[in-house]
Amino acid sequence: MSISVVDSSLCHPTASFPSSMVHSNRFSKRISGNGNWVRERRRLYVKSSNSEGKKEEAAQKSSSNNTSSFLSFLCPLLKAFSGGDPSQQRNHALEVATSSLASVARLPWGSRVSTGSIDNQDVSSNPPLRLQLFEFEACPFCRRVREAMTELDLSVEVYPCPKGSIRHRELVRRSGGKEMFPFLVDPNTETLMYESGDIVKYLFKQYGNGRGPSTGLLESTLFTGWMPTLLRAGRGMSLWDKASTDLPPKMLELFSYENNPYSRLVREALCELELPYVLHNIGEGSTRMKSLLNASGSNKVPFLVDPNTGVQLGDYEKILAYLFKTYSSAASA
Repeated sequence: MSISVVDSSLCHPTASFPSSMVHSNRFSKRISGNGNWVRERRRLYVKSSNSEGKKEEAAQKSSSNNTSSFLSFLCPLLKAFSGGDPSQQRNHALEVATSSLASVARLPWGSRVSTGSIDNQDVSSNPPLRLQLFEFEACPFCRRVREAMTELDLSVEVYPCPKGSIRHRELVRRSGGKEMFPFLVDPNTETLMYESGDIVKYLFKQYGNGRGPSTGLLESTLFTGWMPTLLRAGRGMSLWDKASTDLPPKMLELFSYENNPYSRLVREALCELELPYVLHNIGEGSTRMKSLLNASGSNKVPFLVDPNTGVQLGDYEKILAYLFKTYSSAASA
């Protein structure tokens, strides 16, 4: 399942939830510094659906209506309890407590690399070109995909698409035809894809070396997937109104794993600032741990690298203060 774009004032989704996959015969696209696709070669087309696909689409549409009703109730409620301006002084004890509870709600998903039947082997399958994920932190279906990426030990480019987005949501609409999240771009196989369940299955088929998703990953979202969103009061859902409109020349880099409570706080901020970044997943058993040790001298996450300023930080409180100070509209004025 994917979640549709949410209107900034009414909080009603404006797109449906049909499962679909989009392809290009000669797809070779990346995102330029000004936020546009480059090297577009051929027109995109949507894979035609058969009778089975139509039945699935009908089921997804019914689920869409239920989710729409829930969101219309949830959005204003979360806004009321979100704590206001994310750049202001926070109650860090409360922040960590709610984020830790969110992690408990999603255990064991998104914490370790899945080895399946390939124990004690290097099962990392990072492709030559990084995958690109368009999502927003508070979305439970985006969370499912990020959990799968932790299990697969993948590094990906993340393009946050918060409500009120000034650039990334438009890219998704132009490329796939609708604002629906998560949205995956795989330049290695010329694939664009909506629907979190389809994306997870695709990732494991393409990069899992014979592994499958951990037990319950696909089924659990409807039961516990909303808990982090509720516990965090919708943090990582909306664009900060004082975020800079200038896109940094280079992507930030974040060493993290999905279910780490401190990393979640940093990803929320990156989403609220709509800052694209390279996500280096460092779950338990990651083959990327040596890179983190070399960069930070520690195996602790989160760890942020900003090549635009040369700053490297490993404390989540310092990272939050740095991000909101450096990438505010006041700083870029």
